[in-house]
Amino acid sequence: MDDKLFAELMKSASQAVEIVSGDRKPSRTFEVTSDIVREIRESTGLSQERFAGLFHISVGTLRNWEQGRRRPDGPAAALLTAIKNDPKHVVAALNSSG
Repeated sequence: MDDKLFAELMKSASQAVEIVSGDRKPSRTFEVTSDIVREIRESTGLSQERFAGLFHISVGTLRNWEQGRRRPDGPAAALLTAIKNDPKHVVAALNSSG
């Protein structure tokens, strides 16, 4: 591995530890709100039913998120973030058999 790349990776790892320990604020955050959930789903071109089925979310839960009655957190927020950032590969990963 290139020394410069290794140094950048080590710096990033150190910064990540500082963020997790509360010694540094993240440079950016992504909050999953009802508007974002709807935007993510609509960007896939899927109905609520198809989106929920594909990503193993109940339709009721998805509707609650989109209507602001509930907010996704933990793994659900992580999944939605992954879908937003790279829907093609998330779909492929979920549809792979192994």
